[in-house]
Amino acid sequence: MKSRIVLITGHPDPKSYCAALSRAYLEGAAGSGAEVRHIDLSQLSFDPNLAFGNRQPMELEPDLLEAQEHIRWADHLVFVYPTWWGAAPAVLKGFIDRVFLPGFAYRYRKGSPLWDRLLAGKSARLIITLDTPSIYNRLVYGRAGYRVMKKNVLEFCGIKPVRITEFAPIRKSSAEQRERWLDQVRRLGAARG
Repeated sequence: MKSRIVLITGHPDPKSYCAALSRAYLEGAAGSGAEVRHIDLSQLSFDPNLAFGNRQPMELEPDLLEAQEHIRWADHLVFVYPTWWGAAPAVLKGFIDRVFLPGFAYRYRKGSPLWDRLLAGKSARLIITLDTPSIYNRLVYGRAGYRVMKKNVLEFCGIKPVRITEFAPIRKSSAEQRERWLDQVRRLGAARG
């Protein structure tokens, strides 16, 4: 059982349904006795633009330094975010660009095409909302945004397994359906998954 969890809410609106899903996860996890720290990107102050790529380091803002500490501490990461234009919102992408840096999340080996996965030993869950029907997202778009988060970001840094929970379509969902999804996320939190 994972006992140290960091929950990252990747929606820029603190009144979003993703924020409600995050609260439900926190309720479930807290009730199970897990230690949970919450990073709400709508409340952080940071420049999401990695201005120089990895050519020149940027000084990390205090909120990002604290986020790195939370990620180091955790054995399980939970990301809650919507899919917009097939991928995560810009604020989450900027957070990843600025936080999952060489020397923190991974390290290239000198004279080798290989790298060290510095976040190995951690697991993750993606809780993702979208307006596109699930079957369309899978068959037509190939769940492209999910693959990027799972393979290109988290597993690249050594985080696995990465499990995905999807809620769709949000736009046409009823209040009853949204409440059932909140209950499902509470159970995920209680199971520390």
